[in-house]
Amino acid sequence: MLIFIGKRLVYMLLTMLVVSLILFLVMEINGESVARRVLGPFTSGEQIQAWLAANGYLRPWYVRYVEWLGNILTGDFGQSIRFRTPVADVLWPRLGNTAILAGVTFAIMVPLALTLGVLAGMREGSKTDRTITVTSVVTTSIPEFASAVLLTVLFSTWLGWLPGTSAMSDGWNSLELILPVMVLVLYGFGYIARMTRASMAEVMQQLYIRTAVLKGLPYRTIILRHALRNAMIAPFTVIMLQINWLLSGVIVVEVAFAYKGFGSLILEAALNQDVYLIEAATMVAVFVAVSTQVLADVGYTLLNPRIRFK
Repeated sequence: MLIFIGKRLVYMLLTMLVVSLILFLVMEINGESVARRVLGPFTSGEQIQAWLAANGYLRPWYVRYVEWLGNILTGDFGQSIRFRTPVADVLWPRLGNTAILAGVTFAIMVPLALTLGVLAGMREGSKTDRTITVTSVVTTSIPEFASAVLLTVLFSTWLGWLPGTSAMSDGWNSLELILPVMVLVLYGFGYIARMTRASMAEVMQQLYIRTAVLKGLPYRTIILRHALRNAMIAPFTVIMLQINWLLSGVIVVEVAFAYKGFGSLILEAALNQDVYLIEAATMVAVFVAVSTQVLADVGYTLLNPRIRFK
């Protein structure tokens, strides 16, 4: 098991290294382009050359890459062009805000999806199964921007129960978190629920489940001790993928509700061609994506003994 984890960590590091190299070559191989983004479009050629010399861009690219990678590893992401402040001062608070949003969403979405998926899989073909399946398909089919508008009109404009934005301009307000969480839960839970339902329905048809039923074991015991663990193998990977989506895939929701999170920060960086902020955000997103995949592989191995003992 330790060898397996060690191999996954090596793959993780190699992936991060390859991505960092590609990112550096795309974003910083052309020093003059970086200089124009930093200094502005009306900068003279002399000013550009002076900036390139002062910031070490006249050195070979591989020397600059090694130095850039070392700065990234120490948390020095450079100066944000958009905010005129160190990238780290902007990045970490925004990342923390998205972590709060994602954590609340995850805590609601996953138990809800697993419960509904298990109920549907246990009663394949029943009214409960059809109702949960149709609901999952409908909610997943509605894009986030549409459900954000619908829920805002319903709960903010018509009923007046919830604030329509989540800018937290007056300090932390838990009520402003409700609508973004509702949108994310509605969009995300259906996929997990359908995966759980399909996995649970397949497990319930296995011979060892039928044997347990014929032996007269309590149905609750059969579900909790025999069926549920095997049914969680496939959904577990999907659940881990949702972490990456909740980090960098919530741009639409954060922009729709003016939530100052990581997703909206990526959009601001892209619109303002903030090179150093884009690089930092990309590396953070890739790190989270690769880390969740490693955790998914390890968890999958723990859930499936046939893989663990190979």
